Amino acid sequence: MTASLSRRATFACLLLLCPLLAWQSVVLGAPVKASQAAELKNRFRIDHMVDSLTLVIQRDYGSAPVVVVLPDGSKWYSTRHPQHVKWVDGVAADMIQIEKPMPGPWQLLGQVTDGSTIQKISKLDIEVEPLPQPLFQGERLKVTARLLGDELTMRMPGLEYMVEWTSRFTSQHRAGDDNFATGTIIVGAYKDNGEELDEAPDDGVFTGAHNLEQPTGHYMLTVTARNNVFEREFVMPFVLSKQPVKAEMVPNNDPLKGIWQIQLSVDESQVLLAETHFEFELVGPAGLQVPITLQKMSSAEQILYLPKVTEYGSYRVKGTAVTTAVGGREVIFNLPEMFFNLIEPPAPGPSAEELAEQAAAQAAIEEQIAKDNAIFWIVTVNGVLFLLGIIAVVVWRKKQTLAKAMAAAEERLKQNPPTEDKPTKNEIETLDLDDIDLTMPDDKN
Repeated sequence: MTASLSRRATFACLLLLCPLLAWQSVVLGAPVKASQAAELKNRFRIDHMVDSLTLVIQRDYGSAPVVVVLPDGSKWYSTRHPQHVKWVDGVAADMIQIEKPMPGPWQLLGQVTDGSTIQKISKLDIEVEPLPQPLFQGERLKVTARLLGDELTMRMPGLEYMVEWTSRFTSQHRAGDDNFATGTIIVGAYKDNGEELDEAPDDGVFTGAHNLEQPTGHYMLTVTARNNVFEREFVMPFVLSKQPVKAEMVPNNDPLKGIWQIQLSVDESQVLLAETHFEFELVGPAGLQVPITLQKMSSAEQILYLPKVTEYGSYRVKGTAVTTAVGGREVIFNLPEMFFNLIEPPAPGPSAEELAEQAAAQAAIEEQIAKDNAIFWIVTVNGVLFLLGIIAVVVWRKKQTLAKAMAAAEERLKQNPPTEDKPTKNEIETLDLDDIDLTMPDDKN
């Protein structure tokens, strides 16, 4: 009975010690694989031989950055950490680069996505697809790039927001090239968002669409991937060649007819004529959109007639060319837009009879205006003369009245000599006219 109890006690002790032994093996044993980190509540071990380490942690979308707990119990935050640590926090992931990490068990606190893995990377690099040669001006080009962790493609939702990709063309300034005076041009970026030429979002393949509408000549391509944790560059020389297909609007000798044509040209030394196809779209007034396709070129120089247009206004032609370069590479070109105007013809001019009638009507109008002017001046002059006559009569009558008054005054002086109280003749002459009584004498006196 005692032996049975002893065995049971020993078994119970072993059951209690097993979890502790298991944890001890995790803490003190060999480094834990990244795929096991999620199963151990975001704990992992860093070996003492690691000189540099980059952690890539996937979080729930929109969650806060993780908190890193070191083996000694100290904590790092995205906003507070040592200078030898570089940290980039995105909307769904954290990227942390650590120089000389402390050996021992580490732990992450945060909303780490269920089922995700903590990637422990000792080497970050980029892999960029080289530009093809020959590369043509105006070509629509799809190129890809990858972010590598320990020579493996890194794939994680939200990784696009944590890495900035930039593509630049730098002229080599060779004499005779069209780009001789061109400096450095930013021509595009790489995206992993499933839009435009990118096939799928968050698949680890970053797709770029470079703007090749640049002067031709010798360039250096520089692709840069960077953030606060790392910066990598890819550099290669290349030549941008002239576009081997051309489409030009032919000047119309009679723009009133509404018939326009495009001159097509193909350089057979660069592309295959039999595999060159053109597609255009004619856009005009009132929402006009007419597709035009030329599937087969009969010669390297060919005229393409556009449909006749009838609406007056401005038109533009957008086009693309699909061909195969010598060597077998499939190429798509975006052709420059072309424009033309359908002008409304002027109205027909008047006939000789209409011109004569217009001249007669104009003459009658001018004659009537001359008559009206003559009558106006006659009436005006007569009115002025009449007014002047009235004024002259009034002045004349006033002078006559004054003369009679003066004569009557002299006559009274003669009949009644002046006394001391009466004014003399000289005094009378010096009197103001306003003091003279101009009232006519009474006939009785």
